[in-house]
Amino acid sequence: MKRYILLIALTAFAGLSFCSCRKMAEDPKAKYIFLFIGDGMGSPHVDVTESYLSYKAGKMGGERLLMTQFPVYGTATTYSASHECTCSAAAGTALSTGVKTNNNCIGVDTNGNRLKSISYELKDDGYKIGIISTVPVNHATPAAFYASQEKRDEYGLITREIPESGFEFFASAGFIDYNGVSEDEDSAQWLERNGMDVCFGKDELKKAMTESERIVFCQEYNRGKEASNYESSGSKPDTETSLTDMLEYCLEFLGEDKPFFIMCEGGEIDWAAHANKTMPMIHHIIEFDKAISKAYEFYLKHPNETLIVVTADHETGGISIGDRSCDYKVYWKHLEEAWEQAGRSNTLTLKENAELNDKANIGWTTHDHTGGSVPVYAVGKGSERFAGRMDNTDIKSKILGD
Repeated sequence: MKRYILLIALTAFAGLSFCSCRKMAEDPKAKYIFLFIGDGMGSPHVDVTESYLSYKAGKMGGERLLMTQFPVYGTATTYSASHECTCSAAAGTALSTGVKTNNNCIGVDTNGNRLKSISYELKDDGYKIGIISTVPVNHATPAAFYASQEKRDEYGLITREIPESGFEFFASAGFIDYNGVSEDEDSAQWLERNGMDVCFGKDELKKAMTESERIVFCQEYNRGKEASNYESSGSKPDTETSLTDMLEYCLEFLGEDKPFFIMCEGGEIDWAAHANKTMPMIHHIIEFDKAISKAYEFYLKHPNETLIVVTADHETGGISIGDRSCDYKVYWKHLEEAWEQAGRSNTLTLKENAELNDKANIGWTTHDHTGGSVPVYAVGKGSERFAGRMDNTDIKSKILGD
């Protein structure tokens, strides 16, 4: 009898051990996770971009961005806890924490309580973390993945949370409120003193990658000064490091030995859309898609271990193919010629730009955000979870496989 009971106990224990090992072996999370956020990029922005690419190819439609060729497609609602039209802070918080909050809040709930972002959860699981953006690192969307503040414009306090995060790699345009982190030090000096290696430009970055464990990369043209905010006009200098290059450096720095999570934001899509600047917006989406291509190259090498998710925090501008006076055509030549004549910077006034959009039959309804849903594209391990309709708060749990 005792031997029988012992046999049952051992069998049960073996079964539990087998189930436990099986559960560990079937971790729903991908080893390598990429989350791309096209700030302000609604489905119509993608449609407009592909319409332009088709025009350039001499076709009536049919040209595709890489993201729209991913096998899984869904849509996400974006309202915040306080407004039908979310801001980037509340939307970034929803994406990173899975919790709705009020507009202008970063990483806290509606009562001001600190929330835990997916970055910290994955860090606790042994993942290395990279935060990348074409806009300043302490801007709302990137900040939502490492900071917790009740006001999104507390830029100095947000910057202070960078070293506290323990994350390995940050790359962006630079800082808003560059001198606001301390009375005695600017952002770079303060971060250096608190364990980060702050690099301006590619040369300094390459050196830091061989010597440092935690890096904050900034565009060289923002050395020692505040980065621009919501400026989408003006040609960038030749020293600019593209979003694709920043991602490539991040991949090299993080390596493949340990799992990683990378949030990569195309922030200037939103800035161009706020100004209703069609050609700059298209340019930024194309550049965003190039960075996605870099991640896709990585996925092809590790298809069973990699997840790529592409979405947006909200829609900006209410863009459409066709406007009130539409004759069912888009006159891309008008927009393209004006942009080329301006040196690809589109320095037109808002009124001149509106007239040009009307002439080309591209409609815009606002200079602010709308409450429209946004696209979700996915490929790789667990990508099937992103099909269909969802809320932006669902994306975190879908990435984690909860």
